Amino acid sequence: MDRAQKSAVIYLYLLPALVAAVGFGIGHVSYHVYLPLWFLNTCLMIFAIRQLFKRGANAGETPSGGWRNAGLLLIFPWILFAVFAGMGPPPPAMSAWLATAAEQEVRYSLLILGGILALMGFSLMKIKLADQAECNYAVLGLMAFSIALPLFILNMAYWGYFLTSAFRLFITLPAGKRPDWYLPVRQFFYVVSVVEVALTNLATLLFVLSLKKAKLMSPRSSSWFLAVGIMCIVLVILPPSVPEPFATAGYLAAVPAIPFMMPYLIGLRLLRLRYRHHH
Repeated sequence: MDRAQKSAVIYLYLLPALVAAVGFGIGHVSYHVYLPLWFLNTCLMIFAIRQLFKRGANAGETPSGGWRNAGLLLIFPWILFAVFAGMGPPPPAMSAWLATAAEQEVRYSLLILGGILALMGFSLMKIKLADQAECNYAVLGLMAFSIALPLFILNMAYWGYFLTSAFRLFITLPAGKRPDWYLPVRQFFYVVSVVEVALTNLATLLFVLSLKKAKLMSPRSSSWFLAVGIMCIVLVILPPSVPEPFATAGYLAAVPAIPFMMPYLIGLRLLRLRYRHHH
């Protein structure tokens, strides 16, 4: 790789962590600020991805279109999610939520779109792994994510649209008053969130095992993915009443964009397969 390609790889690998750090560290800023920065980041990501497509890394090798397309579809969600660095986390106060209602609807709509793109990426990856007769884990992974995605969409629609409408009702009620149905519905969607996050992480781990079996991921890299994925599954199924730091870690593991970090990193690896494999 030349210097531009190395810089592109570093930037792309660091991006999700930077988005999370800025989003949680700085919080919400005006869309007049974060939308231009998001557009700039999108251009930088596209430029960085194009650097990976250059033929200079290993002359004479041709790109593998199937792997490349699968990788792009797993990366695209984080092009969308980068805007969350400016939106910050969802407001804890109902009044602040309603003041930014349009942004909250956009936030969860982007998450839904990101989930759909990830499913397409996993599907293409499963097809490519089937070509190499290493698709058993990939089939199970695709099944797990195919179950997780409808739950994810339902959960995001609840947060983005149902809660926004419900808060408009709640704000007209006496202070602290909530309809009788609110607590059961909130508990129901807590369970939905736990299941879909755990299944998404499980699906990712199964694809990691399939890539390892196909010798497209090193044992060391796959071990890191497996360790992080298992840790995320354990953290997200722990009840919120567990002591710190496990409660906060479980909350972070369940943040909707976080389970798409590992698929994003897998997508980057798929874009770089062309430098090591000729298919």
